[in-house]
Amino acid sequence: MANHETGVDAAVPQPKQSRAGRNLPAAIAVGVLLAGTLVYTLLFAPRFWVLILAVAAPVGTHEITRRLREAGYDVPFIPLALGGQAMLWLSLPFGARGVLGAFGATVVICMIWRLVHRGLNHTPVNYLRDMSAMILIAVWVPLCMSFAALLVFRDNGPGRVLCLLFPVVFSDVGGYAVGVLFGKHPMAPAISPKKSWEGLAGSLVAGTAAAVFAVTMFLDRPWWVGLPLGLLLVFTGVFGDLIESQVKRDLGIKDMGRLLPGHGGIMDRLDALLPAAVVTWIVLAVLP
Repeated sequence: MANHETGVDAAVPQPKQSRAGRNLPAAIAVGVLLAGTLVYTLLFAPRFWVLILAVAAPVGTHEITRRLREAGYDVPFIPLALGGQAMLWLSLPFGARGVLGAFGATVVICMIWRLVHRGLNHTPVNYLRDMSAMILIAVWVPLCMSFAALLVFRDNGPGRVLCLLFPVVFSDVGGYAVGVLFGKHPMAPAISPKKSWEGLAGSLVAGTAAAVFAVTMFLDRPWWVGLPLGLLLVFTGVFGDLIESQVKRDLGIKDMGRLLPGHGGIMDRLDALLPAAVVTWIVLAVLP
């Protein structure tokens, strides 16, 4: 993920950047803190996992809506934020039915909200464009995040969540390390110039190994279950990253936010995890 646009004069000493464009010490410190918090929560207070998601969802939603408004979109934050909370919290008593119902209600409310918030006497401008963006946000952030919440309510829920986190994190680390050291062939130069095919190979090795370790250690499942899980999560994570990079290119920005030093915004950290949560839920539900 990309580093910050500091906006500071060139004469002022800047934090040392890595070849991949990150403030590496800050990125490592923030990454270790986040990982430690999540693992501690899953091991000792797994129900608070939903609370963490419920805090992250409106932050990520606000980052995207703010950036879209800067680009001229008319995308209200309130119905998306409230709908996201409904999806996450209704997953607790009602499971997937609660998530689906809350998502449907969110879409309907957003359609009405965008139509009437300036008054029915004014013809909405760019209604189709703005509604498409709102539905994209509702799917991208709270709906995908709800699958991460659903994981924790199943048998051995914390282990299931760790089977999501371990492959995605190690895929990112492996891809970053191999890409920095050996990356010479750009994978998608028009979207993310620093991603390389060598980095993808590093992601595949590290992410698949982490998935095999996770399913055997945390779920006591056959090791081979980790192979399709790892491969799918690596590809989903890489394309999740590329999708966010494409959105940022469309908007002409470098980061979604500046909340996390060395990483960018919340969405710059969740871009791979959000679609990967859907894939993890499906794979662990289907495979024995």
